[in-house]
Amino acid sequence: MVIKTDELPAAAPADSSREPNSQAGGKGRPGAAELPSVMLLNGDCPESLKKEERATKLPRENGLDDTEPGEETTGQEVIVIQDTGFSVKILAPGIESFSLQVSPQEMVQEIHQVLMDREDTCHRTCFSLHLDGNMLDHFSELRSVEGLQEGSVLRVVEEPYTVREARIHVRHVRDLLKSLDPSDAFNGVDCNSLSFLSVFTDGDLGDSGKRKKGLEMDPIDCTPPEYILPGSRERPLCPLQPQNRDWKPLQCLKVLTMSGWNPPPGNRKMHGDLMYLFVITAEDRQVSITASTRGFYLNQSTAYHFNPKPASPRFLSHSLVELLNQISPTFKKNFAVLQKKRVQRHPFERIATPFQVYSWTAPQAEHAMDCVRAEDAYTSRLGYEEHIPGQTRDWNEELQTTRELPRKNLPERLLRERAIFKVHSDFTAAATRGAMAVIDGNVMAINPSEETKMQMFIWNNIFFSLGFDVRDHYKDFGGDVAAYVAPANDLNGVRTYNAVDVEGLYTLGTVVVDYRGYRVTAQSIIPGILERDQEQSVIYGSIDFGKTVVSHPRYLELLERTSRPLKILRHRVLNDRDEEVELCSSVECKGIIGNDGRHYILDLLRTFPPDLNFLPVSGERLPEECTRAGFPRTHRHKLCCLRQELVDAFVEHRYLLFMKLAALQLMQQKASKIENLTTLENGSLPSSESKSEDPLGPEAGSEEEGSSASGLAKVKELAETIASDDGTDPRSREVIRNACKAVGSISSTAFDVRFNPDIFSPGVRFPESCQEEVRDQKQLLKDAAAFLLSCQIPGLVKDCTDHVVLPMDGATLSEVMRQRGINMRYLGKVLDLVLRSPARDQLDHIYKIGIGELITRSAKHIFKTYLQGVELSGLSAAISHFLNCFLSSYPNPVAHLPADELVSKKRNRKRRNRPPGAADNTAWAVMTPQELWKNICQEAKNYFDFSLECETVDQAVETYGLQKITLLREISLKTGIQILLKEYSFDSRHKPAFTEEDVLNIFPVVKHVNPKASDAFHFFQSGQAKVQQGFLKEGCELINEALNLFNNVYGAMHVEICACLRLLARLHYIMGDYAEALSNQQKAVLMSERVMGIEHPNTIQEYMHLALYCFASSQLSTALSLLYRARYLTLLVFGEDHPEMALLDNNIGLVLHGVMEYDLSLRFLENALAVSTKYHGHKSLKVALSHHLVARVYESKAEFRSALQHEKEGYTIYKTQLGEDHEKTKESSEYLKCLTQQAVALQRTMNEIYRNGSSANIPPLKFTAPSMASVLEQLNVINGILFIPLSQKDLENLKAEVARRHQLQEASKNRDKAEEPMATEPEPAGAPDDAAPQSQAAKDPPFPSLQG
Repeated sequence: MVIKTDELPAAAPADSSREPNSQAGGKGRPGAAELPSVMLLNGDCPESLKKEERATKLPRENGLDDTEPGEETTGQEVIVIQDTGFSVKILAPGIESFSLQVSPQEMVQEIHQVLMDREDTCHRTCFSLHLDGNMLDHFSELRSVEGLQEGSVLRVVEEPYTVREARIHVRHVRDLLKSLDPSDAFNGVDCNSLSFLSVFTDGDLGDSGKRKKGLEMDPIDCTPPEYILPGSRERPLCPLQPQNRDWKPLQCLKVLTMSGWNPPPGNRKMHGDLMYLFVITAEDRQVSITASTRGFYLNQSTAYHFNPKPASPRFLSHSLVELLNQISPTFKKNFAVLQKKRVQRHPFERIATPFQVYSWTAPQAEHAMDCVRAEDAYTSRLGYEEHIPGQTRDWNEELQTTRELPRKNLPERLLRERAIFKVHSDFTAAATRGAMAVIDGNVMAINPSEETKMQMFIWNNIFFSLGFDVRDHYKDFGGDVAAYVAPANDLNGVRTYNAVDVEGLYTLGTVVVDYRGYRVTAQSIIPGILERDQEQSVIYGSIDFGKTVVSHPRYLELLERTSRPLKILRHRVLNDRDEEVELCSSVECKGIIGNDGRHYILDLLRTFPPDLNFLPVSGERLPEECTRAGFPRTHRHKLCCLRQELVDAFVEHRYLLFMKLAALQLMQQKASKIENLTTLENGSLPSSESKSEDPLGPEAGSEEEGSSASGLAKVKELAETIASDDGTDPRSREVIRNACKAVGSISSTAFDVRFNPDIFSPGVRFPESCQEEVRDQKQLLKDAAAFLLSCQIPGLVKDCTDHVVLPMDGATLSEVMRQRGINMRYLGKVLDLVLRSPARDQLDHIYKIGIGELITRSAKHIFKTYLQGVELSGLSAAISHFLNCFLSSYPNPVAHLPADELVSKKRNRKRRNRPPGAADNTAWAVMTPQELWKNICQEAKNYFDFSLECETVDQAVETYGLQKITLLREISLKTGIQILLKEYSFDSRHKPAFTEEDVLNIFPVVKHVNPKASDAFHFFQSGQAKVQQGFLKEGCELINEALNLFNNVYGAMHVEICACLRLLARLHYIMGDYAEALSNQQKAVLMSERVMGIEHPNTIQEYMHLALYCFASSQLSTALSLLYRARYLTLLVFGEDHPEMALLDNNIGLVLHGVMEYDLSLRFLENALAVSTKYHGHKSLKVALSHHLVARVYESKAEFRSALQHEKEGYTIYKTQLGEDHEKTKESSEYLKCLTQQAVALQRTMNEIYRNGSSANIPPLKFTAPSMASVLEQLNVINGILFIPLSQKDLENLKAEVARRHQLQEASKNRDKAEEPMATEPEPAGAPDDAAPQSQAAKDPPFPSLQG
């Protein structure tokens, strides 16, 4: 969420009003580009995380200069007022009093939560806290409570129950009983998700790890399972989710459920009965329990006979747990053990995630009775919502009110962002549940008489519509295909407008859910929209794609504010009466004023300009780069838009071009005025004339690629030149005008490139007076389409070749493409370029991932329509049949039709029971593998324009080196299938790989908006910048502060907090604080598993970092098991042949070398050497390092000949790459001498033995077992952590140099953040080429460079 630069509030004074939970005082927000210079930061940081989304760049002012005057160096000083915490004593009935640390800005309610979570008070829910006999208000902050101070005593007082409180109590007890049970995570409910870290660390990280240190050198079994060793062909699935010991749950009760006697009859209500429970204890005793206002007691009812009188023992307990302790010894024993275990788990294993994460595999689980689950399933409300005043939530009101919260200073912004984030995640959960209910047929349509495709639904104040072309709305755009794509485009539009965040402009809460082959759009409801006709409501935009168009001054004013950051041009169009209408968005964007008086915009599917490569327009010719690549191609729909990232990159590129053109000419003028003044050396710049005809010459492309520090320096200088010129000189005005014209700027006095999103829109007409503008806009669109092909795609391939980005699976490849603004429909083009690349071998991994992605995306398209024809009863049979056709080598799998086929034939005549858009319900059963693969190849050709050379899955695996297990993972993640965790025999030709029983579930695939924590993000970025400049301490403090702010906005679990923790761990490690590094990295791993998935490439990364810190803390066996886990996951997700595998195997080999497992170590190191050689070329410094590592192991084995051979290879590389005098070359040469001496000594000894037999006098040979320190040093080197000793003077110079470079980067806002060492990509902190290539070695950042 970003505020436009011209709306940044002035720095507010640090003010002390802080919101609850906030860890930060009122900070004025640092301006767009500068960061605060002085920060006094407050204490400890709570748990938290952050993935740097590059998209969240502040929208650059699209004007001539980036910073506004006077905004340059106001480094605001920010001082945080620290509220110190204090401790209070808690007195609860029946236990010892204990003290609790609290902070003044917490609410009383938070103490309640802590007590409900503590082991000894967890069974209480209905109580109040009293101070000196006065009851504290639930929602007041502690600092506002009079007389509350250090050492105060708070008394826990039991309160009488109400029906609501009794239900909450039963629900809480059930949660406590289920606290270790993973079934919610496997079933994807209540934001539970899986984590397996504790299985591999045996819980011995951190404090408990210190206790075990002495024992660490006991012999440890280092041999990994066979399938983890290099060269193994086996890819088992079961180890993905190892069985956790704690999951075999201790049974406390057999059954706890609501009784059939509920609700109590009137006469019992008047005796205080609230509800009845039925329990079967572990000893098989059946009891009925009354929940009354005073507590819980046994009654005399049985299953068939109602008798509410108390039974003996007549024991009334305020807590259900205490009552059950009385009547069941087993319950008492097991409940205590269960709570002990629950409290020992890391909090991050238990906290709910903000959005649901689904697991694509799950073990076979028993289905146990569960009263709360049953009740939840059949109430239309969500979980606790029935306890919220006002019953169902008014989502629209909540979403819009949170946006209206004030945002003048930091505490206000934190409160606002937190509210926005919370409502969004709640809305997403509700919308997902509603969409599933709609498709499963549990919701009544609001237009039930219409055909199923056309039906619309309202549930829980959310409006649902299906992705079909209703009433031929999209007839000219591609019918159903366009209707399917529109919601996703619309969501992108909502995301964008939300990010610009203009006050007074409102968007709808929007969630797009793909479930069982259908696309459902869930939207919040504009107040009053259902009562009136659409024609009356729309006061801006068009409801029929541009025939009738209306406009409204207030909308123009609001949208005008978004036009600059979104690069949208204000333009005029003609309506059906040939009148000119002014718009500041595409025509489809509709403005409706709700009954609440708010200005809403909806249908944002064409927020960005069209992609001409996929929109053939008769009579329009595309630039040569496009036609050469076979464009324009006809796509299935006409809604193809350019991505926002592409628009930004294109404008950025034009800006550099503009600077060069303008400043060059100005320089020349100045030079001619002041005779021989040295001009800016202008080697690489073509003359402006040739440039203006073809603003996108090939030079422009390469120029953008290599806009290195020197290029930026030039632009900075140019910018200053232009700025210094006050524009009085007519000649310089002329220069600017020419430059503006050349780059297609809409203004002639400053750089301002914007797009008209309605160009080439079918049915939209422009007035005569605008023809010239329209012509320029058409040219601009053509240039943008060419820019994507000539700059962005080659740039991506280059980044992949240089291993700047390291995707490991389909998702990470898509992310890398999207960051560069390349839509997935260009995947075939990217693969073509990879095939033609001179470095084809070094791109092998990209090619494999790309082909896998192409195949699974094509299969997904087919699967979607395949599923729409399937009845619910045949779902598992249909999915397993599809998977057999897709992945099994079995030549003719037969589909099992559901047994009740005969019965259902009769019913089929009724239209009502048919799923939306269903054809013949058994058509799916006749699909064959040959037919499916033929369709996949056809789809790949039609959609991605790529020819696959395969007719069966086995040919695909053979031709492209794919793995079936990887394809299974990809298709399951894309379609939401969950399969049984077991070993599948894909290659058997005698039986199909999948049966119906193997398909456990089908989950929704959900797209939604991710609101951002903007302030936290700026702190994080400035922290990163500080770290890169070598100011570790300051960087660390800034990142800690970012962590606090992220926690404030997102709660404890979020992708972005993960990146924050990882960076903190790394900093602590560099600064020598291993314990702190371990603790932070452990949180990062747990969080990555929970929020991104247990086998997401990011999680693999986190495992590797954690292993390094474990090794440094001498927890060797843990380090090994973590590395083995990372290797297993990499094999499953991609396979062995990935550049990342070299780093992993080097790590494993080094640790094994350290524990003297030489033969095993060699297997991994030699594999790493082979992989490095393939991906980095045999002359790379990485390969030299690899040779050295192998040589060291051979030396330890006393096989000096092999050691010499490898070290010589390494020496040769160093010599050719770095020269004779480089320290690396010298080190290597020293080591060679040392090896030679050892070899000679060994040979002498052997000769001595041969000569003199057993009486030989043998000097003892020195075989060096490696020291832990030397192993750790090598581990640091390969993981890119370099400690470079520098003198104080060097440091000062370096800091100055780095600061200068940083300013230059700020100046041109260099877009490609991939150059930031810590651009937290799903790539590792890339292992440096040992000491960085020669040119860099000199200017490496001060000591610890984070990645060479």
